Amino acid sequence: MRMTAPLATVAAAVLLSACATAPMPAPYSQAGLPAPVQVPAGQRVALETVGAGTITYECRAKADMAGQYEWFFVGPDARLMDRSGKAIGRYYGPPATWESMDGSKVTATQVAVAPGGAGNIPLQLVKANPAMGMGAMQGVSYIQRVATKGGVAPMLPCGQASLGQKQVVNYQADYIFYRPAM
Repeated sequence: MRMTAPLATVAAAVLLSACATAPMPAPYSQAGLPAPVQVPAGQRVALETVGAGTITYECRAKADMAGQYEWFFVGPDARLMDRSGKAIGRYYGPPATWESMDGSKVTATQVAVAPGGAGNIPLQLVKANPAMGMGAMQGVSYIQRVATKGGVAPMLPCGQASLGQKQVVNYQADYIFYRPAM
């Protein structure tokens, strides 16, 4: 069916007005998060992702504690997905690196952690270093790790007999990326 010029103009105006009145996405709520991991004022959400993957731990001797051992965090390896489940990047380390499929990536320095609940890695706030490459990670200032599931060190014994053994555990977390508000 072909529209006449006036009808096409009206249809375009209706579509444009619908876009103009569509609500902006709400900023990720800081309500309910412990104060240490809340993002400082003046930031806006740039990207919300779900990270799902693994964390590797290794049984090592405790530093400066002869005869004592612990599961030491070696690093993560997770796929980053948007809220619809589409893969958009990776999270790996060390150093902790968030990399978009467009090739841009960012590392960060931990600012704070807060308990994530029994059996879950902690919630975390990190301050991003300048991004490498042009793309989605450019301009990211903070990254929050929230809604954590799993990922804690194994419950298996760690001692002289298991020194050097590695264990891999599954985890999931939301990673919320922020940029300065304009």
